[in-house]
Amino acid sequence: MRNIKIVYRYDGSMFYGFQRQPEKRTVQGEIEKLLDVVLKDKIDMISSGRTDRGVHALIQVSNFHTNSTIPLDKLKYVLTRGLPLDIELLEIEEVEESFNSRFDAKSRGYSYIISWERDPFKSRYETYVNKEIDEERFQKILSVLVGIHDFNNFRMSDCGSKTSVREIYSIEVKKISEFRIQIEIMGSSFLKSQIRIIIGTALNIYFGNLPEDYMESMLKNPDKKHLKKVAEPNGLYLSQVNY
Repeated sequence: MRNIKIVYRYDGSMFYGFQRQPEKRTVQGEIEKLLDVVLKDKIDMISSGRTDRGVHALIQVSNFHTNSTIPLDKLKYVLTRGLPLDIELLEIEEVEESFNSRFDAKSRGYSYIISWERDPFKSRYETYVNKEIDEERFQKILSVLVGIHDFNNFRMSDCGSKTSVREIYSIEVKKISEFRIQIEIMGSSFLKSQIRIIIGTALNIYFGNLPEDYMESMLKNPDKKHLKKVAEPNGLYLSQVNY
């Protein structure tokens, strides 16, 4: 049994998320469909994480097991030619049997782009707000999240994780153009829609729709229900997976 690792990126605009779903176009579904045909084997990918509908990945890592003896260079050629244009294979290699792209990942990073300039050609790749954002003030709102916390209030109700305790290593807000900021969040792992809830909540605090201490309250009272503000998916990117 071989263990194959693939590294790739994708534009999430036209996918119903990453995870395989019946009768839906998903990233996992498209890759597995091609692999099933090429390898003549039923493939079940293990991946570093799952992204929501409309979320992009600058890097995604998966591995799968197969009995196929197809040479790696031929498999790379077929995947490069056969995958849809919104998925690009970056690397492929055979790894040790024990490698698991999900559980072996030491950290993951996400980027979120916010713009206050209307641009129809960028609308699928950034989230629009109607007022300028000061990066230093936005940084201050988000800084309370760094560290180990119970993020129960920062996940969707159907999140399947057994624990909501996570560690965020760093959050950096930087201005990347006259009309845009980028938020980079690095952590051990993340709960379902955690990043989108973080950004959505921070935006509502910034624009005065929630109290300034709302983020702290969500952290200090993880078992008390708080209103969840979920940011749009289109500005979000899985940007780092580290092993």
